[in-house]
Amino acid sequence: MKTRLLKGILAASLAATFSSAYSQDNYKIGIVSFLSGQAAESFGIPAVNGAKWLVEQFNNGTAPAPFNLKGFGGLKIDPVYVDEAGGATKQVQELRNLYDREKVDAVVGFVSSGDCLAVAPVAEEMKKFLILYDCGTPRIFEEREYNYVFRTAAHGAMDNVALARYLKAREIAAPTVNYINQDYAWGHDSLRDFQLSMTQLYPESKPGIDLRPKFGAGQYGTEISALLSKPAAVTHSSLWGGDLQAFILQAAPRGVFSKTQVVLSAGDHVLPALGQRMPDGVILGARGAYGLMSPQSPLNDWWFQGYQKAYNVYPVQAPYRMAQALFGLKAAVEKAMAANNGKKPSMEQVAAALRGLEWDSPAGRIKMALGKGHQAIQDTAIARTKWDANKKMVTLVDISRFPAECVNPPAGVKAEEWIAGGFKGAKCP
Repeated sequence: MKTRLLKGILAASLAATFSSAYSQDNYKIGIVSFLSGQAAESFGIPAVNGAKWLVEQFNNGTAPAPFNLKGFGGLKIDPVYVDEAGGATKQVQELRNLYDREKVDAVVGFVSSGDCLAVAPVAEEMKKFLILYDCGTPRIFEEREYNYVFRTAAHGAMDNVALARYLKAREIAAPTVNYINQDYAWGHDSLRDFQLSMTQLYPESKPGIDLRPKFGAGQYGTEISALLSKPAAVTHSSLWGGDLQAFILQAAPRGVFSKTQVVLSAGDHVLPALGQRMPDGVILGARGAYGLMSPQSPLNDWWFQGYQKAYNVYPVQAPYRMAQALFGLKAAVEKAMAANNGKKPSMEQVAAALRGLEWDSPAGRIKMALGKGHQAIQDTAIARTKWDANKKMVTLVDISRFPAECVNPPAGVKAEEWIAGGFKGAKCP
């Protein structure tokens, strides 16, 4: 009798603990991005600002239809914000803490490709729901399969294929190409994908200097001297965040941008901070149709104007990517709830709902088309920078748009193999 009584008390205690930890009245989300360090100012903080504004709109039920149900299908959204700074080992521990201590229903986060490669297997091992809102390396879903891990934005192959296609479409000569990319997964993948794309579209082009500074280097005097000593027709870079700002501020006064056509795969997010210090004529992408290259639509107008009013600056790629992750999560939770008689769905039910899902975002239609429904594809755009003295801001001109199926590999094909094989199956206008 005593044993049965103790078991009963223990079971009731565990049930009460579980019930209080995993509330049936709210949906708790861990949101991870850089809140300190070189990536915070231009990337992490704008992304978190986007999350804060959008969560408030969702909870108030003030988002446009079909996203106008309060919270997630009536469940109040309860965010927990975590700093991504500190490296991959620290982020693995932070992820475990979010699931085990904070009892979040989902984690939405991670910018660094290195962090994403570290945390994704851990979430899968724990059988916990994870949305990677950014990071660029294609390796996440090309090297293994997942049940609980998703990425709601396109990987970095899209950025570099689009850059090469832009150069070709605009008939920009590229007999030689120099490279400066960070020495970790994101930089290595970006370098490879652009080089392979140039081999297909510019078979006579020759590679020049290949520079690989460390992430967070901050000082680029040696690299700038190297670029000036052997200038190429085109210089490719996937630098981002504080590293990209530092490189531009150091390279522009020394004449790098006047001696070569610089192309930046992910450069739009530094434009508001740099202002007139950003050289004219730089070709850049935003890792999607974001910011000043975003498409006109009622949903985008609402998002763009709302964010700009709240923070006195227009949204660039980081908040856009965060927003499309949260729009996707909302669509998936509400789809799962509808199939669960209106009750709060489990992680497995939300994962099933997100797998292969399509939804509208401020940047256009998002399709979970790769990685067996776990990896998104989306439209993108490339443009040139031009200072507008009247508006007192950097504008983007000569914009070219690329459909998702033109610059992303088909399902079941690795990005590297697709590019090297001549973009077979690409659907371009």
